[in-house]
Amino acid sequence: MSNALLSGDSAPDAARRTRQLRLGLIVAALLLAAFGVGSRLFDRRHLAEQTQAAAIPIVTTLRPAPAPGGESLLLPGTAQAYAEAAIYARTSGYVKSWKTDLGARVRKGALLAEIDTPDVDQQFHQAQADVATARASYEIARTTDLRWRELLVSESVSKQDAEQKAADAASRQAALQSAEANLARLRELQGFKRILAPFDGVVTQRVTDVGALVSAGQNAGAPLFRVADVSRLRIYAAVPEAYAAQILTGTGATINFDGRPGKYKATVTSTAGALDPATRSLQIELQMDNVRGALLAGAYARVHFDLGAQSQLPRIPVTALLFRGDGLWVATVGEDHHVALHKIIPGRDFGTEIEIQDGVGPGDVVVADPPDSLMDGALVRIAPGKTP
Repeated sequence: MSNALLSGDSAPDAARRTRQLRLGLIVAALLLAAFGVGSRLFDRRHLAEQTQAAAIPIVTTLRPAPAPGGESLLLPGTAQAYAEAAIYARTSGYVKSWKTDLGARVRKGALLAEIDTPDVDQQFHQAQADVATARASYEIARTTDLRWRELLVSESVSKQDAEQKAADAASRQAALQSAEANLARLRELQGFKRILAPFDGVVTQRVTDVGALVSAGQNAGAPLFRVADVSRLRIYAAVPEAYAAQILTGTGATINFDGRPGKYKATVTSTAGALDPATRSLQIELQMDNVRGALLAGAYARVHFDLGAQSQLPRIPVTALLFRGDGLWVATVGEDHHVALHKIIPGRDFGTEIEIQDGVGPGDVVVADPPDSLMDGALVRIAPGKTP
């Protein structure tokens, strides 16, 4: 009796437990499905946020730098002799002897070499004889002319004959003058037998020897000697356009040479007065004393100028510029991380930096290297620690 009652009570409980188990499984399945869907939605939203964040460009920024209190300009230069001349032969012949060698110091008018000119000597003697002949002919013609003029007064001869004698005398005189001019020319050529130094200096080159055949003229070959006055040096340098207005005649500079330690003083003596259109630079000449001859002509020189500040305009790197069809632009970033484009008026260009006359100021945050596609109002992210 009791077993029957127990059997009758357990059947409903078993059915209830079965329903509860099924309900739990359904709830678990629903929870698992909800978790999966939620996870996918979260991942999709996170991916969208990451994609949107990645689409915002990251930029580095800077502030325009103030102008320095003073500027230093270092230029390459070349040292040249104050005066230098290539000595060519002015007459043809053979080198008879040479008196000075490489490195010899000579005074103006010093004998450098002698040339033997047998052909010129022969022509000179012939010209002397031609002058004597022409003079004798002229004297006879002149005497005859005077006599015929006297006879013409008494009408002993015709006027036409007298005029012919006068013309003959004038012709003989012209021939005499021509012969004398030729003799003077050859006498000058004989004077060029002696090659003399044109000024005080040093013989920097000797390209001749005894017995060498030389010809008159610059195009005949290499010069026999080269003489340079190195008691004073000329330094040539090219000043960039940005500094051309500051380098004036009388400006002092410090010169350094690789082969000679120490600092030397030089002064700007002249400028080209115009920029070279190929290099946009100003050619200048400086001069310095070299009485002891310690410095060598042709040496490489470093020319150093200490210049005062020319303006107080701020400067930015050229990498911060945006080149657009209507001019130069600069991008700045506001506190809301949005970009604002400003058209600028540039000043002097220093190669890596440029002055800004108008458009941005020292307090603006400038994008250091903006992409060409950057537009006004674009949202950007600033790289941490990049803005001074």
